[in-house]
Amino acid sequence: MRYDCADEETRQTGIDAAQGVLESGELVVVPTDTVYGLAADAFSPEAVQRLLDAKGRTRQMPPPVLVGAPTTLEALATDVPGWLRSMTTELWPGPLTIICRQQPSLTWDLGETHHTVAVRMPDHPVALTLLKQTGPLAVSSANLTGEPAAVTVDDAERMLGDAVAVYLDAGSSPGGTASTILDVTGSSPRILREGPVTLDVLHRYNNTVEPFGA
Repeated sequence: MRYDCADEETRQTGIDAAQGVLESGELVVVPTDTVYGLAADAFSPEAVQRLLDAKGRTRQMPPPVLVGAPTTLEALATDVPGWLRSMTTELWPGPLTIICRQQPSLTWDLGETHHTVAVRMPDHPVALTLLKQTGPLAVSSANLTGEPAAVTVDDAERMLGDAVAVYLDAGSSPGGTASTILDVTGSSPRILREGPVTLDVLHRYNNTVEPFGA
């Protein structure tokens, strides 16, 4: 089922439908500020496996988790330093994914994460409204592995088809570029993927952040 979320009158209907299918373990395509995402209930191992299967990914490539508020980071990650708290408070919502050590109490199965979790808060009203209704979601780009990321619902539907129960359509993605990925699990934070948030911006919060490829 496809819902027009550019129309405020039908947006909430679509978001409510998406919440319902996510709670039943099915998949949803949702717009974000970067590219369209393929979403599943992060706390349902079966739903996460369904997401990986739909994309053609293995458990060695676990999906990131999207959240609806910066404060949720500390519920998912352990040992969050003050500089990272400041960074996410000021740069979230936005195109920045943080890889952290996950809270040991979490009872989810995202794949072979090695006790880490990649977390982001997207800057898109449809995604944020959905996340505030559902809580954290496992979300990967809405495309088949090896194919370009989907910047429209048409792109996503062409690749994922009936594997997805609900498509939330908000037009073309405003960003079109995947997020910057910052890994803070090692002795020094380092960029794993370059994106809209640059090294210069990250250095405002921690000048030891290592550039991509270092």
